[in-house]
Amino acid sequence: MDAVARARKLRLMAFDVDGVMTDGSIYYTDSGSELKAFNALDGAGLKMLEKAGIAVAIVTGRAAPCVEARARNLGLARLHQGVHDKVACLRGLLAELGLDADAAGFMGDDVMDLGAMALCGFSAAPANAHDAVLRRATLVTRKEGGRGAVREACDFILAAQGRLDDVVAPWLPQ
Repeated sequence: MDAVARARKLRLMAFDVDGVMTDGSIYYTDSGSELKAFNALDGAGLKMLEKAGIAVAIVTGRAAPCVEARARNLGLARLHQGVHDKVACLRGLLAELGLDADAAGFMGDDVMDLGAMALCGFSAAPANAHDAVLRRATLVTRKEGGRGAVREACDFILAAQGRLDDVVAPWLPQ
């Protein structure tokens, strides 16, 4: 089954953070606070998915207050940090939403994301993901993590479902 056919079925799309929603860099202040840079286009894409009725989740192995702040800023309720078993987390989300795995997608960039990607009917990876991830992803974006890859995946999903024009329409001149 091709990427478009798989994306048509999505009702839940989950994303890793480091290397997907960010470029993978982790900055620490002198006081030890963690900083990450998030892409505004990516955030808009996540909100567009939710507006189109696709549940969005963040599932990440690390835990950082800045990720919680980003999720809150975007109005994303499904934030799972410090997750060492992403497959179990996704299974929990599927049960909560009453969905089968083929209605879910996961975007990851490193080998610890492979199980989550394999569980889901759709998987995506940024252009600069680990080679093992690139070989197994349903969709590989042209853009890199933290540089618009999430938005590219969101737009692909919305276009596959015939919803991209509907979501963009409110910003077009009347």
